[in-house]
Amino acid sequence: MTYSTPGGRAASIAYGGGYLAIWAGATAYLYAHKADWTFPLISLGVFGVVLSGLAWGLTRKARPGLIEVRRPGLELGAVLAYLAVYAVVFLGWGMGALREAVPAGQGQDLAVLAVKLAVHVVGPALLLTALGARLWPLAGGAAAAKGFWPPLIVLGLLLLGLLSVVSPSLKQIAALHPPVQDLVWAAPLAFVWLALEAGLCEEFLFRAVLQTRLTAVLRNEVGAVVIGALVFALCHVPGLFLRGAPGVDGYSTDVVQVMAFTIATLSPIALMFGLIWARTRNLLLVVLLHACVDVLPQIPDTLRVWAGLQA
Repeated sequence: MTYSTPGGRAASIAYGGGYLAIWAGATAYLYAHKADWTFPLISLGVFGVVLSGLAWGLTRKARPGLIEVRRPGLELGAVLAYLAVYAVVFLGWGMGALREAVPAGQGQDLAVLAVKLAVHVVGPALLLTALGARLWPLAGGAAAAKGFWPPLIVLGLLLLGLLSVVSPSLKQIAALHPPVQDLVWAAPLAFVWLALEAGLCEEFLFRAVLQTRLTAVLRNEVGAVVIGALVFALCHVPGLFLRGAPGVDGYSTDVVQVMAFTIATLSPIALMFGLIWARTRNLLLVVLLHACVDVLPQIPDTLRVWAGLQA
């Protein structure tokens, strides 16, 4: 019977240094090939350093429980195999095929949500159940848990404020001229939708399922956060490489450049969520914070699809 436990300081420093070396190599590759290398600096600085450091302080009162992993090597191997198929078949081909098969609109949105929940939550849950793992501890944590509200309120507001400045979402919302009564229901709907489609799907698969197994095998929380963040980033490579097109951020016909882009830009965000999961083991918390990252860009689409508004 194995429990996820933290490892030694020397190992943690080695994992942290290794991550910085990989991130720096990826950013240097982007620079050498005249791709955007400034956003990776912003991503690491904002998500990997500032917000992660703030999350560390805000979760100091959290009391994360130990999660039993009965067969760490077998479970991690099975999860990694699942992720390989997921990245190539689902992200690389399946999502595009689904959107082509179902006309754009409410039907497509519902179909995408249902398939994402099946792939990110139901599939891994069935896999772990078949291996004899207990699922309930992965859903641990709630709003009443110690250390829940400070990171949710502070980080949530900071994320919303950051996105309101760096994304065009507010301008896109204004261009639709939405009546107040539509905003009253569309904004909460967009948040709940993103909490399910992005928050629950990605946080359950990559933090609750993958990172927990990495921690049990490595016996080091920092190593699990770092490797989990890199796996998260690399899983996006097939989708961007196979379904991307000129004009899409990070797209290139050079697969190594696509890998460098995902590592340099996406892994710092995953570091932040991995740290919060490691410090709290609270799935609800990371799900809601993930929704804060994506909700503003979702509101214009919600108004178009569900309220029928057009600019």
